[in-house]
Amino acid sequence: MSGPDEPSTDDARREAGMRTRREVLGDAWVDRAVAGTTPFTAGFQDFITRVAWGDVWQRPGLERRERSIATLSICIALRHWDEFALHVRAAVHNGLSEAEIGEVVQHAAVYAGVPAANHAFKVAGPILEELRGQE
Repeated sequence: MSGPDEPSTDDARREAGMRTRREVLGDAWVDRAVAGTTPFTAGFQDFITRVAWGDVWQRPGLERRERSIATLSICIALRHWDEFALHVRAAVHNGLSEAEIGEVVQHAAVYAGVPAANHAFKVAGPILEELRGQE
């Protein structure tokens, strides 16, 4: 059920979701994802745009940087490395510093395991280096 400030129709959720998705992930990444949509994946792309980006990322309880911290942590714990890499970039867009991302990874070592955190550092390092070069 929608709250007073939440989009209520599928079209409104899709529009809000696409706007948030672009703000968090960047136009280039979203354009590639949309261009790669096939008849097989179209329903899923619509689902993640409406639900993940149009509903969950729109909720008022957390700021985007806090959602990024949660998302990075979950990706580390589940060892979802492609999604983790994507959300390292998103975390930077959402205002997390390199040091803060490092703290998230180090903190995850206690709860998700040292091997997972070790791999997260290996994944995040080159991405952060690339982003530093773009400043």
